[in-house]
Amino acid sequence: MKPEYITPACFDLYPELLALQTRRFGGVSSGPFRSLNLGINTRDNPENIRENTLRLSREAGFDPAMMVSSDQVHGTAILHAEEPGRYPGYDAFITGCRGLFLCIYTADCYPVLLYDPVNMAAGAAHAGWKGTAGGIVTKTVKAMGERFGTRPSECVAFIGAGIAEAAYEVGPEVAEAFPSDCCSLAISAVNGEKYHLDLSEANYRQLLASGIPAVNIERSPFCSFRESTMFFSYRRDNGNTGRMASIIGIRLES
Repeated sequence: MKPEYITPACFDLYPELLALQTRRFGGVSSGPFRSLNLGINTRDNPENIRENTLRLSREAGFDPAMMVSSDQVHGTAILHAEEPGRYPGYDAFITGCRGLFLCIYTADCYPVLLYDPVNMAAGAAHAGWKGTAGGIVTKTVKAMGERFGTRPSECVAFIGAGIAEAAYEVGPEVAEAFPSDCCSLAISAVNGEKYHLDLSEANYRQLLASGIPAVNIERSPFCSFRESTMFFSYRRDNGNTGRMASIIGIRLES
């Protein structure tokens, strides 16, 4: 079985670009990690993760030795990547280098992929609730502008699959971290102590506020929590689960 992944339609006009979000099947992992687990920080056998990464790279057409990744700490630090490697402490990457492939790992949090076709620059952000509340997407778009001269009006963006609003119940301490214009919050329990948080909408609004046109933004319709046959979900599986990868990079040759 081949590794399964989604290729965002918003990037179809750019043959030089590789962009994808994996699904959970097409690898060698077993148990709660079945089968295309790509998360190094899981309890899966590291050999399985290496094999899964190799299989994905062969199928999608990129060099796994040229990946840029992080342990991801639910912050807003952004790395300007010029060399491949695993860099601790970052939750977003930007690059203007061909042949580098930015990688975000998720299992309910949202991956956001960005491309500036004019300046040939790419970005990737890991947007959980903390990163989203901290404006990680806004900061990533701004960083691309500062480094590469990116104009948001010329950017294209993909918000990948994550946990949908209906499945993401949070307490007031999380809800209060979001300004009212950032995300729609709905009371879902007695006494107003629980809320539903829509991270896809929050990040969409951040992209719009950054200046990216709505027509240039694609949002995945899938929910990682509900689509158990397609995605890993940290919340659904009580933390014992695998990770999807979302990858973006500009090929050396197009």
